[in-house]
Amino acid sequence: MNYNNYCVIMAGGVGSRFWPFSKNSMPKQFLDFFGTGRTLLQMTFDRFAKVVPASNILIVSNKDYKDIILEQLPLINPSQVLLEPNRRNTAPCVAYAVSRIKAINPKANMVVAPADHLILKEIDFLNVIERSLNFVNEHPNLLTLGIKPNRPETGYGYIQISDQAMGDFKKVKTFTEKPNLELAKVFVESGEFFWNSGVFVWSVEAIWKAFNEFLPEMVAKFEAGSDKFNTDLEQDFINEIFPSCQNISIDYGIMENAKNVYVLCGDFGWSDLGTWGSLYDMSEKDEHQNVTLKCKTQFYESNDNIVVLPENKLAVIQNLSGYIVVESDNVLLICKKEDEQRIRHFVTDVHLKYGEGYI
Repeated sequence: MNYNNYCVIMAGGVGSRFWPFSKNSMPKQFLDFFGTGRTLLQMTFDRFAKVVPASNILIVSNKDYKDIILEQLPLINPSQVLLEPNRRNTAPCVAYAVSRIKAINPKANMVVAPADHLILKEIDFLNVIERSLNFVNEHPNLLTLGIKPNRPETGYGYIQISDQAMGDFKKVKTFTEKPNLELAKVFVESGEFFWNSGVFVWSVEAIWKAFNEFLPEMVAKFEAGSDKFNTDLEQDFINEIFPSCQNISIDYGIMENAKNVYVLCGDFGWSDLGTWGSLYDMSEKDEHQNVTLKCKTQFYESNDNIVVLPENKLAVIQNLSGYIVVESDNVLLICKKEDEQRIRHFVTDVHLKYGEGYI
């Protein structure tokens, strides 16, 4: 295994679109969605440990989740958990991870991936990761993994490829944020657009050069303490500078501006598990297209539902179609699947009326 390769797992989100199953105290990356005995974070770590040395895998998350991470990944060194004092989006997260790796090995290559994605074809995925790491080791380019769309999805960003290519690695023409349905249909029919998986691969040198070009103020903050990374002084320094970092994603801050971005497209059973709808699409269904997770169900005249209840609980459901039914701790949610984008608004309303205990 190549000790020049690192992996950064981003595990700091709150997963509010999966409320009430995902809550502030236990977001979705720390949950066992499928009853396999492994959480999404554990599955992601296990996956990357097959291509990157386990000691070279860093978890970046909010300080509130330190104990959960160390409990779920008991074999890692606590120093592999990078703790953000507050949430500032993915560009500061990546800048922090790059600064740590740069202090250890400035010639390193790295994969950056969310903790909460689902990969069904693991062997194919790992092959793509190994090819990607070899590519960025030989070329000073920024690489993202693309997914060939099989439907006009409005919940994903899209990547348009150009005619330029280096073998299977296509040069990116444009990034487009989540489109409306009509535009998504045009993208899929054109054959030029791919879903943006949110998995990135690059060398430390290449990404830091891009940060210097497009986010120089952020670079200045981190480089002011370059001698503190990978020392006992690192956390105090991060606690001091991180809250003042610009709140911007790596997509907006770097990828949409850089001219050396390539995409490698793969088919490895990917889902970002960003919504109840995406979980429904990826789950096994009965003959009436109902999904049952973690519990027992008895359906009558019902179809196209997803039901997630505590283990050993039985739901008997009659004449219900196209609904999300979720119970977790002290909250029961019953919501039309087509209206699931409103769940974030429900969370806000519940917070205002009933307080933190239900969020």
